[in-house]
Amino acid sequence: MKTLVIGANGQLGTDIVRAFEGMDVIPLTHADIEITDPASISAAVSKYAPDVIINTAAFDNVPESEKRSEKAFHVNADGVKLLAGICNEAGITLLQISTDYVFDGSKREPYTEEDLPAPLNVYGASKARGELFASSIEKHYIVRVSGIYGITGCRGKGGRNFVESILKLAAGNSPLKVSSNIITSPTYTLDAACEIRRILVERLPYGIYHVANSGLCSWHEFAREILALGGISKDIEAVEELAEAAGVKRPLYSPLISIRVEPMRPWKEALAAYMKERETTN
Repeated sequence: MKTLVIGANGQLGTDIVRAFEGMDVIPLTHADIEITDPASISAAVSKYAPDVIINTAAFDNVPESEKRSEKAFHVNADGVKLLAGICNEAGITLLQISTDYVFDGSKREPYTEEDLPAPLNVYGASKARGELFASSIEKHYIVRVSGIYGITGCRGKGGRNFVESILKLAAGNSPLKVSSNIITSPTYTLDAACEIRRILVERLPYGIYHVANSGLCSWHEFAREILALGGISKDIEAVEELAEAAGVKRPLYSPLISIRVEPMRPWKEALAAYMKERETTN
């Protein structure tokens, strides 16, 4: 199985390449392929002839998506439409990465693959549109992730992730304030990447999969666990967020759970593994 990874230097893309080590994997960055350019996609497909394309590329800055909605839809929806069309013509399987932000948070229990999207903001709406385009072809997977963090960090946030941001803030003199009413399923990108590999290698049925470490917590609980594992003693003030802040509506409750695959390891266990790995890389 020859697998082409788009966005291979991103937070999730990097760990997907790691998880596929020893397999026939082709890592491509934005410098190598532009998913909004059909000629660029076609050239890559002709050059590498992949069996599978994993698309992690996205315009994922939520506040900027509100300001630049045309750009968000161009990358997150139109780009996926182009990929899906070319994959369909070439008989290639498309695995599209999506997000918990396709939901509105009103369910109050973890979202499953059977729940219908109802996005609150431009980013979520553009990713939901991308899901529709991906699902328009037979050979497709849609993998939703939530609260991801990885060693590489998030390119859209200056190479940082929530874990690193909390550790950096804790090292300073400013008080720490973290939301206590936004609930998610924190997910280590290496765990997500290994599950994606399993889905493909075991040829699980096409369709939607929720890939997240099991359990749920508030960002405040997550931050407290980060400091505990880091051996850092510092108070974290719990603050309640509004559904709309700084002109952006966000789901206050969007943990994911799968009814299609076995649960992944608990988020606390995954976080401990991340913290151990970062010690060897820093």
